[in-house]
Amino acid sequence: MKCETCAKWWNSDMAVLAKRLLAVYAALFLCRIIFYLYNAPLLGPVAGGEVWPLLKGSLVFDTASILYVNALFILLSLLPLRIRERKGYQRMLFTYWIAVNGAAVVVNLSDAVYFRYTQKRFTSDEIFFASNDNSARLILKFAAENWYLVAAGILLIAALVWAWRRSGHPCTPVAGRGGYLAVGTLFLLGAVALVIGGIRGGFGRSVRPITLSNATLYTPSPDKANLILSNPFCIIRTLGKGHIAYTKYYAPEELESIFTPCHYPAGGEAALLTDTSAPYEGPGPLRPVLGQRNIVIFVLESFSAEHSGLLNPDLYPDGKGFTPFLDSLMREGYTFTSGFANGHKSIEALPAVFSSIPSFKTPFVLLPQSLAPTRGLPKILGEEGYATAFFCGSPRGSMGFGAYATASGITRLYSQEDYEKAHGTDDYDGYWGIWDEPFLGFMEETLGELPQPFFASVFTLSSHHPFVVPEKYEDTLPEGRTRIHKGVAYTDLALRRFFERAAGTDWFRNTLFVFTADHVSSETFAPKTRTPTGKSRIILFLYTPDGALRGTDNVVAQQTDIMPTLLGLIGYDKPYFAFGRDILGEPERMPMAVNYANQNFQAVTDSVVIYFDEEKVLGAYARSDTLQRHDLAGRENGAVRDAERRLKAVIQQYYRHLEEKNYMVK
Repeated sequence: MKCETCAKWWNSDMAVLAKRLLAVYAALFLCRIIFYLYNAPLLGPVAGGEVWPLLKGSLVFDTASILYVNALFILLSLLPLRIRERKGYQRMLFTYWIAVNGAAVVVNLSDAVYFRYTQKRFTSDEIFFASNDNSARLILKFAAENWYLVAAGILLIAALVWAWRRSGHPCTPVAGRGGYLAVGTLFLLGAVALVIGGIRGGFGRSVRPITLSNATLYTPSPDKANLILSNPFCIIRTLGKGHIAYTKYYAPEELESIFTPCHYPAGGEAALLTDTSAPYEGPGPLRPVLGQRNIVIFVLESFSAEHSGLLNPDLYPDGKGFTPFLDSLMREGYTFTSGFANGHKSIEALPAVFSSIPSFKTPFVLLPQSLAPTRGLPKILGEEGYATAFFCGSPRGSMGFGAYATASGITRLYSQEDYEKAHGTDDYDGYWGIWDEPFLGFMEETLGELPQPFFASVFTLSSHHPFVVPEKYEDTLPEGRTRIHKGVAYTDLALRRFFERAAGTDWFRNTLFVFTADHVSSETFAPKTRTPTGKSRIILFLYTPDGALRGTDNVVAQQTDIMPTLLGLIGYDKPYFAFGRDILGEPERMPMAVNYANQNFQAVTDSVVIYFDEEKVLGAYARSDTLQRHDLAGRENGAVRDAERRLKAVIQQYYRHLEEKNYMVK
């Protein structure tokens, strides 16, 4: 015979609420297992000693996620009012509960796919991308490709419905109005205290509300920190980042002496390269100056260094990678073998390339501070008499590219609409925009109509998920070792066709071409490209058809270095603002590439790589240790110390200028 008192408490308000929340914990735990299985090659194996810390950290972040989205539900479930026990009220609670927690399941499972493309968990930043015209089509495509995740989501949501029905009908296990109010109020106050503590990550007075970076407390691996994080915590904790809080490591005078984004070209010794029979082949005593040439920048979607046979002879013993045309240009141009991206998303590339401003925790263009005036490369060149143009085969408002291009000083925008007005709609790829080959042909036609000198940039599209190429090339392009390789080979072919056509124009020989990726590819196969450093290494080089620049440069280069280097090459001698350095003309500035990934800063120098959480160095590795197996952190190492000092100065300057909304040189 069952104990009536036990039965009452088993169906009490708190007990039923606890059973319902435990069901959500179970669903998110299963989501995390699915996330790991889907991304195991990126996250790496989990050793036995890592299991408990990972579970502990996961519990902390799942608790915060569950309490964030269920706070109102908890309040409504524990109000000391008899109306709670009515069926209509319970139906209202169920609708709210299944909606918010079902959404949490969907977002967590979607994150399993999204993480492969950005190596970060889904945050409020991504809400920015949801308004694209092709969002619905892409979501359906992703859902079809990952149908098993869709099935898992349906099963988990169905399990939540079952758990609700099995949780019982809540009641207060005492009789009388006074007892009902007293017990109900105690339940409610206790729940409020638990919610506050759970969201904060603890109850101590010294405990600060947990943030994304707290995940590193449970694992030394930046990659596995992503396994600990949970949505919707990541979304809610990154909302409203208008206020800038940062550590002031150095006093103003010392800070300026370590690093400053203000550049004052000295003029000094310079060599005007007019005799291309003696090309500039590497750093020397004279700063090379090419004069006022046309400039064309290709921002290539997902062009990791891994795709190139020239940059990775160890991966392609036969010398055949998936960028044969670009490799041929690199042999004749000026190539940076250690080129790195400053971000992991496309929208982070344009500020880095055009304005020499990186993106750290939040993409720069999504910050309200980015609305302050800037003088990026297009604006500066426009002031010097250049016509400026930006090309992208996607719809005009897609991804915010056109908006940022305009803000940086571009006066002519060319998009899918412009192409289709001139050439019809047959070349739409069905997902992102116009195929690269016809769109680059349209760009070549348009450049011939621009007055010289001109600055132009194009953002390619085709080497991107869903990894499709035009039907006529399906059987002729190499399959490759990852899904993206055929698309990379197609874009490489499209570039070849562009250069074949452009070579006969009057503007071609007087043009300086720049090639950079927006970020690395989500698809990798080599162990060395799966380290955080490998996940940042991109194709980056300069090419002049007249051979004025030739050589291989092993110095660390980053996207933010493009603007200062180009300004130096054309002989620009006025002050300007840039976080990068003129690689060929500012030897006094320390070569270092900086980006933010896995909730930590990464700094790459010519000798070391360090990972920094804004307080201490979490890991340090020699550049020669490509698999990053021998941690130098904690050891006395001058190169690590110098890199940390420089990185702190870069971080402080970045957030100082964000706070001041100041991107100008006085």
